[in-house]
Amino acid sequence: MIARNTAFTYKGKPIDAKQIGRELNVRYVLEGSVRRTGDQVRVNAQLIDTESGAHLWADRFDTERANLPEAQNEITSRLARIVDLELVKDVSRRIEQEKAINPDARDLVMRGWAWRNRPASKETRLEALRAFEHALELDARSVDARVGIASVLVNMLGNGMSTSPERDEKRADQLLDEALDSDPSRQTAHTVRGQLRRLQNRVPEARLELEAAIALNPNNVPAHEQLGWTLMHLGEPAGAITQAEMAIRLSPRDPNLWGDYALLGWAHLLAGHVDQSIEWLVKARAGNSRIWYVHYALAGALGLKGDIEGAKASLADLQKVNPEINSIANAYVYAPFLAYPCTVH
Repeated sequence: MIARNTAFTYKGKPIDAKQIGRELNVRYVLEGSVRRTGDQVRVNAQLIDTESGAHLWADRFDTERANLPEAQNEITSRLARIVDLELVKDVSRRIEQEKAINPDARDLVMRGWAWRNRPASKETRLEALRAFEHALELDARSVDARVGIASVLVNMLGNGMSTSPERDEKRADQLLDEALDSDPSRQTAHTVRGQLRRLQNRVPEARLELEAAIALNPNNVPAHEQLGWTLMHLGEPAGAITQAEMAIRLSPRDPNLWGDYALLGWAHLLAGHVDQSIEWLVKARAGNSRIWYVHYALAGALGLKGDIEGAKASLADLQKVNPEINSIANAYVYAPFLAYPCTVH
């Protein structure tokens, strides 16, 4: 990261990204421009690889001039999240090309997060886990590897992908304790611990962890998502909807956007907004049909709507994804947090 004053020396000058890379010894450049047309303001941004000159990502943000101060914060937050995702993906790709034979621990952590950021499936999660485990083998002190492993284990627990839930839960807890003992301000560790506490039905504790993560980084999209789920289980669907909408604004092209749609579907269902619930759950299913609890919630919403055949079809889809969930009792085994007592208020 180069200081703003240094970056501004290039403002308005016809210098290409390759030259900037050579002069400042940086691998990536975030380039942007602002165009005003009447009361409308358009911000264009693009991420460039300074070695090849390739455009890795580009996007635009539109707002009204009167809303510019508020929009500036939102644009900055979205850029931070998007650039983080794109850099992790690109660095991981380079590691696979350049260091496939002898990667170091930091390379493997980056590769692990690249796999972890992909749409949720057992295959992507196991690839991420292998990379993080290898990183910890190479560097037994690595906090990043510990948090990465815990993140994958907790995600697999939450999505019903774990084959040894008790073992994975215990190991994730231990790794997070070690990570936070080493670095109490590690926001990702607080985020993962918050998700774990929710899965353990320790929902008030989950809220504290996730609020701590957001205090450390207000742009922490996973923390907003997990706080949304936590608020829903605390009987606060309106708060859950707010958190899901915040996550979508911060990362509208997130590869796991289906998770925010699922949260909105569940929260609207809890709030009694059946039509909106069905709309969001159908979007979540389209985004990732491998997640059993999306089919589970959609079956309930369709049943409340009176679409019994649609509800039966959703239950059949659930059975295809996870045949072991053949009753509400078994659903609670896979997701004990569903049984958390909550009163909507």
